[in-house]
Amino acid sequence: MGWKDHSSKNGVYLCLSVVRYALSVERNIKRKIRCGRRVRRSVYKEENMVELKLIPVEEFKRVRNSSADKYKKLQIIADMCRANTLTEVKRAGSGHLGSSFSAMDIVVWMYYEEMNTLKVGFDSPDRDIYFSSKGHDVPGLYAVLHSLGEIPDHMLMSLRRLNGLNGHPDIGNRGMEANSGSLGMGISKGRGMAWAKKYNNNGGHVFVMTGDGELQEGQNYEALHVTAHHKVDNLTVIVDDNKVQSDKPVAEIIDLRNLVEKFTAFGWHVIRIDGHDFRSIEKALAETKQVKGKPQIIIADTIKGRGISFMEHPAALEIGKGLYPWHSGAPDDAAFEAGYSELIQRINADLAAVSLDPLHLTPVEPEAKAATPSMLEGEPLSQAALDRLSVKPTDEFVSRAYGQALVELAAKRKDIVVLDADLSSDCKVRDFEHTYPDRFIENGIAEQDMVSMAAGLARQGLLPVVNSFASFLASRANEQIYNAAGEKSKIIYALHYAGLIPAGPGKSHQSLRDISLFSALPNCTILQPCNAEETRMAMDFAVNKTDDVIALRLIIGPSPRRISLPAGYEFKPGVGCQLTAGKDAVMFAYGPVMLHEALLASELLAERGFGLSIINMPWLNRVDVKWLTEVLKPYSTIFMLEDHHPAGGLMDNILTVCSEHGLLNGKQMIKFAVEGYPACGTPQQALAFHRLDGASLAVRVLKDSDS
Repeated sequence: MGWKDHSSKNGVYLCLSVVRYALSVERNIKRKIRCGRRVRRSVYKEENMVELKLIPVEEFKRVRNSSADKYKKLQIIADMCRANTLTEVKRAGSGHLGSSFSAMDIVVWMYYEEMNTLKVGFDSPDRDIYFSSKGHDVPGLYAVLHSLGEIPDHMLMSLRRLNGLNGHPDIGNRGMEANSGSLGMGISKGRGMAWAKKYNNNGGHVFVMTGDGELQEGQNYEALHVTAHHKVDNLTVIVDDNKVQSDKPVAEIIDLRNLVEKFTAFGWHVIRIDGHDFRSIEKALAETKQVKGKPQIIIADTIKGRGISFMEHPAALEIGKGLYPWHSGAPDDAAFEAGYSELIQRINADLAAVSLDPLHLTPVEPEAKAATPSMLEGEPLSQAALDRLSVKPTDEFVSRAYGQALVELAAKRKDIVVLDADLSSDCKVRDFEHTYPDRFIENGIAEQDMVSMAAGLARQGLLPVVNSFASFLASRANEQIYNAAGEKSKIIYALHYAGLIPAGPGKSHQSLRDISLFSALPNCTILQPCNAEETRMAMDFAVNKTDDVIALRLIIGPSPRRISLPAGYEFKPGVGCQLTAGKDAVMFAYGPVMLHEALLASELLAERGFGLSIINMPWLNRVDVKWLTEVLKPYSTIFMLEDHHPAGGLMDNILTVCSEHGLLNGKQMIKFAVEGYPACGTPQQALAFHRLDGASLAVRVLKDSDS
């Protein structure tokens, strides 16, 4: 079926239920946009209320082995993979549908028709290599590999679960050739793979998928220069040019302009195609094989959300009033049922057109609930303890409090300028964007450029507030941050998505090095508030009460509990506050997630007669010695809890102070941190895996206190 038929208002596949759903979702999105909320993102998984079904591998084999036209078969298979991707993401509670659907036809062609990979095996040095640099489309890639029998049913349903499929590509999963999700690295990695193939006299070609939004990342342009200069002709880059990045059109964020002229000027062989037309894909790849002495780029014009009418650009943008609602997260039950019904109806109609029976779908087994610990050190837990172990997140978002505080402060400080890296919804700065559009700068996906621009703004007397995910900002732009600090420029860095949770996207998004990176900066203060109230205090301090560079760590999801600060609490540099009183040991923690787990451990231990004092310490690299001395005085055992790697976090900073002032005589200090690489999974799974959940902490405290 051609695109015109597919999108026609009178088309048979745009059923009444879909139309009704599109109208209802428009109203829902408008309401949530007004409230400044994301439509789709949730840190804690909600239970699916719909019955999930999967298209089994046997059905794909049936279509493959049929006598239907090759291109028709691939069209059917691509939609079947879209249906499984939808189920996969719905089961996970999060994932990227829009990008998966736009890239799907290309990925299906690559594995079914183009590459030798499955024939020679993923371990063969002569295999063709394909990987996605953008990484957002990995649910679709998993679905294609499943359709070929490379990923079993149960594994496909393990997306974003512990010991399952990672939320972004990770070489620990079957068929993944590179880690991605942190954008801009793919062309460089692909060049390395292609160069090595020639050096080792190995066969096979390297194919790298990039996103159009991803092309804003500066490393791409370094790679484009060098790859052409080195004449790496066994590398083909495919651009999924779906015209929409996270929430908005690419042209609205940072216009890429004429990609054909741009890539040609770099010295690449450039082809532009319809990325949903298998004949065009086939012809373009055949052309690349004839090119010698030049790397190749195929610019594939695609449609974000391709395959489900109300998820497709531009219809989805109309529903979202200029915002794309299906970039990440999972659809609600109504959207899932409408979208799944649309796909299955179209697949069955296409099967009938080639004289094949309708699909046979298999029910997906309900997901087993995580076991709640029933014992602590061999003793049963009380009902009150069991109730506390059930995570019921609040409606508090420290990031939302941050965004509100920013707007309020900007009303009094005309020098505040906010910079964003295509994450204004996630970073809760959209209200600022709408309130002060002349002081909001959208930099696109280009963190190094953004930080250096902020340095220029600061040199001219402005106060830049830089926003991105902590894992991208703190490490990727670290040299630029250091350079700006050397100019004694005051800049506020808002490090969103800091720490271990949420863990579903995987290690590319979990920031566990940021405290150590910022601690190495002179005249820098690192803060992590524990609730909305403390967030507003931290912002007032950052803007009005210090000349330091500020790194503000913020979790992206809802607070697991509302943490109550003591009456009369003052936000003083280097001074924390006591949340619980206990006689046996003391534990320092910070932020909504870690403090929740610390408090939970304290509550469980209290039932055993063990008193654990919990200290909220938002100052991650500043310590008031007098205050610390008084806090430590009653205790011989001191615990530090942090969602950071063991090296360079809060404990190391406090340990240095203790060592310099002789505060550890006769005391032991024990660190609980994220050992190794962070686990992918639900929040509960990841915390339990690293033994940082409340129940595990209680056991560890009892054990270490006795040692």
